Amino acid sequence: MAAVGSGGSTVAAGPGAVSAGALEPGTANAAHRRLKYISLAVLVVQNASLILSIRYARTLPGDRFFATTAVVMAEVLKGLTCLLLLFAQKRGNVKHLALFLHEAVLVQYVDTLKLAVPSLIYTLQNNLQYVAISNLPAATFQVTYQLKILTTALFSVLMLNRSLSRLQWASLLLLFTGVAIVQAQQAGGGGPRPLDQNPGAGLAAVVASCLSSGFAGVYFEKILKGSSGSVWLRNLQLGLFGTALGLVGLWWAEGTAVARRGFFFGYTPAVWGVVLNQAFGGLLVAVVVKYADNILKGFATSLSIVLSTVASVRLFGFHVDPLFALGAGLVIGAVYLYSLPRGAAKASASASASGPCTHQQPPGQPPPPKLSSHRGDLSTEPFLPKLLTKVKGS
Repeated sequence: MAAVGSGGSTVAAGPGAVSAGALEPGTANAAHRRLKYISLAVLVVQNASLILSIRYARTLPGDRFFATTAVVMAEVLKGLTCLLLLFAQKRGNVKHLALFLHEAVLVQYVDTLKLAVPSLIYTLQNNLQYVAISNLPAATFQVTYQLKILTTALFSVLMLNRSLSRLQWASLLLLFTGVAIVQAQQAGGGGPRPLDQNPGAGLAAVVASCLSSGFAGVYFEKILKGSSGSVWLRNLQLGLFGTALGLVGLWWAEGTAVARRGFFFGYTPAVWGVVLNQAFGGLLVAVVVKYADNILKGFATSLSIVLSTVASVRLFGFHVDPLFALGAGLVIGAVYLYSLPRGAAKASASASASGPCTHQQPPGQPPPPKLSSHRGDLSTEPFLPKLLTKVKGS
């Protein structure tokens, strides 16, 4: 297989790679660009649509569904989907699947139990998102929720002994400033607000969700280093714990009301859309995210903020004032700067200094080593939010 460089050239991607002359560069480049555009579209749509759909379902007139039941249903559907995928991997052999699950889940129970902690935190986070989106405009939530980048970075420094570049620290400060401006605009009464909304509760839920997202993602990465479990197996294990813990949370928070009115009380097509988005959106991202480099992920986050804001204006009558625009702009800029791989500026400066013909070498001299076009290795990978961090094992 060949990797496409930033300049459009095709370079070998391993000892068994086909030489550049054996492939059609135009076809390879076009296919690579198409995959990147598809990845960008999926990431943007998934990031924005989940928040907008939850906000829409929670603000519809009529009976309001129980958020805890939606969390449980999403975990059930996610677990069943991963079970079917594992079944397909075993070529439809029930016996082989049963033996595999017995070995992976029961015999290696220590590895399975390790997933209980991140599963508990992710279940809590999913419930907190409903609380936050029910009390904050979708655009405000989308901007504020980018604090998960800050919390994940801090937990990575503390728990994984990672170091951040000066540019990354500066981008985190810029991110915090932008979120603070947006919250100041919200506290100042930026536009009409329904009487049943509590911005203070929404902000507290967002902050708690960001803290849980950062810790769970880093803890998940730490305990699964060296683990050989597949993406679908880890998602299945998380789904099992998530369903059990979600049912406990349902019983504790809304058990009496659910028993009286029913598990599916208030469910409409919009609510089912939210459940399906939660269940399958993350799995879809797990499939396409390998085609997206760090800059593309940051760009997708920025586009999702813009899309959420535009949709909020059209769907919910959200008012964009200069203060919100300033804060959102700072957050978008911070996300982009944070997603830049280390050494990008140095590489760019070297390329500029060497001139436009650096690819040409004098006869008889070996070519210089090429910079890898893959930006997804652990040394340059930015700390991912919950949804993308779970790709490592969920």
